[in-house]
Amino acid sequence: MLTAAVAGLGVGISQLMVIGAQNAFVIRQGIRRDKVTLVVAICALSDMVLVVVATAGIGALVAQWPSAMTVLRFTGAAFLLCYGMFAAWRAYRPSTVNLSVATGGTTVVLTCLALTWLNPHVHLDLLMLGSVANSWGADKWWFGVGSAIGSWLWFGGIGYGSRSLADVLARPAVWRGMDAVVAVVMVTIAVSLVAR
Repeated sequence: MLTAAVAGLGVGISQLMVIGAQNAFVIRQGIRRDKVTLVVAICALSDMVLVVVATAGIGALVAQWPSAMTVLRFTGAAFLLCYGMFAAWRAYRPSTVNLSVATGGTTVVLTCLALTWLNPHVHLDLLMLGSVANSWGADKWWFGVGSAIGSWLWFGGIGYGSRSLADVLARPAVWRGMDAVVAVVMVTIAVSLVAR
């Protein structure tokens, strides 16, 4: 059981360690010191739901419906392309980035949910996580528990870590560079999803 949980922890964290829209949003909220606990909770709880769904084996069911995956792929590509363009604009015009302004609670919740549930990588990770979890047989739920713990550790770490390092991370050059990287990654992923 412990081995399965540790494996789940490692796989869970490794899936989240990609520079992307969701992580950038959590870091941005941390730097702003704005609703960090809410953002961390939404991301981690959403991830827990996905872990349960994947571990229950729904990934195999989704894989049997390629038309559903096609819709998710194009919807996700459009979303990532738009998000990448906004990040590119922020990198090009850093004066538009105001990290000291608090965002409304509804906007934060909706943005966080969109970045989590409309991200095509979430759906691809769902399939991968489900297949790995189910390879553990009777211990698959311990694998899922480890993966869920990894979500809380990751999002808590980047959310509260960026809040603690806000003075360094909030420098215009640092954030401009981060926005540029996010823009390139998001547009590349969107193009590759459409090209596939």
